[in-house]
Amino acid sequence: MELLKQVIGELRPKKDVVNKCIIVLDSINSEIKKKKIKAMAVLGGSIAKGTFLKDDYDCDIFVKFNLSYKKKDISNLLEKILKTFPRVNRIHGSRDYFNFKSNGINFEIVPVLNIKKAEQEINITDCSPLHVKWVKDNLDKNPKLSDEIRLTKAFCKACNVYGAESYLRGFSGHVLDILTIYYNGFIPLLENAVKWKEKEVIDFNNYHKGSALERLNKSKLSSLIVIDPIQPERNAAAVLSKENFLLFKKSANNFLKKPSKKFFEKKEITIKELKEKSKGKNLILLDIKAFDGKEDVVGSKLLKALNYINKNLVSNDFTIYKKGWKWDKKEKALFWFILEDEILSEYFKRLGPPIKNKENVKAFMKKHKKTFIQGKRICAKVKRSFRKPEELIKTLKKGKYLKERTKKIEMFIY
Repeated sequence: MELLKQVIGELRPKKDVVNKCIIVLDSINSEIKKKKIKAMAVLGGSIAKGTFLKDDYDCDIFVKFNLSYKKKDISNLLEKILKTFPRVNRIHGSRDYFNFKSNGINFEIVPVLNIKKAEQEINITDCSPLHVKWVKDNLDKNPKLSDEIRLTKAFCKACNVYGAESYLRGFSGHVLDILTIYYNGFIPLLENAVKWKEKEVIDFNNYHKGSALERLNKSKLSSLIVIDPIQPERNAAAVLSKENFLLFKKSANNFLKKPSKKFFEKKEITIKELKEKSKGKNLILLDIKAFDGKEDVVGSKLLKALNYINKNLVSNDFTIYKKGWKWDKKEKALFWFILEDEILSEYFKRLGPPIKNKENVKAFMKKHKKTFIQGKRICAKVKRSFRKPEELIKTLKKGKYLKERTKKIEMFIY
């Protein structure tokens, strides 16, 4: 397909990026040698695999510590190694890692144990270099798959299903590597994806021989089960939400019907576009200031805040046509709601128990002053707390739930 050749040409990164990463890698290895620590830094992630995208320069470096350090805090050891590097941040996690920026590249330096097989892992990150090796081994057999993986990643980023963080619940880079290699290309992946059923199983090595759903931990099952080739007892796609599973299938179907470059272009929504989309309706924008903290934690708080507002709008009878959000992964986020442009009635009808249930009817009448019988049920005429959505949101802003998840909320109505 000529279109895909053009897209691949635009996705391939500049060659000097790898050289910049190797300079940092060599510097880390030099410090390791000076401090006489039994460890070695290696490139990881998509840069090591040769599948990274143009202008998407995040470089993972794994510092592989000898197994003799398995009872020591290798994060503290790594912190000593990185002392000569400027503005290094320590990120807390199941095992602390570090990040810094150099020459326009974001570096994540991750301490791992130098294991040879997955069974030796102490922490989930210990298996990451084994995942890289698995992908590289497969790409060595079929080098054309590097560009096919680039297409898959760019496609998923554009249709907003990329990222395994808890606030995104999309496809991880690792899962997309497995899927593209398994189906032997981007187009075959899409052609198969449109036929996926709920709880589809992808078992690259046929480890479970058709019994994955019975053998895997039930709490780790998801709409798509991707058996990790390195850790076959693990569903690599466990975090994938049903919503993103269905969105990927829909996007795949739309692309196959009418291929276009727009499917590879991530478009940031603007306030101007939101105003145009909401003509004749009510647009509410919430300018959010987020708390500081780890990206995954802060993102989860923001998503919970969005869903909480949405849930309350729906339960108070406001009609929502569209909702969404964007976040700069620092401190600024924007929530938007496009609603029916209406002022709700002063009263609403609340259904009560069947009139034959006398005890419950009595309790219902005690609770509500204005009651009436409709059909075989008693009902009440109840005064609304909120007739406009902005009134409800103003009240929610003052509550504990949103105050614990957002630093500040400013509302704008169009």
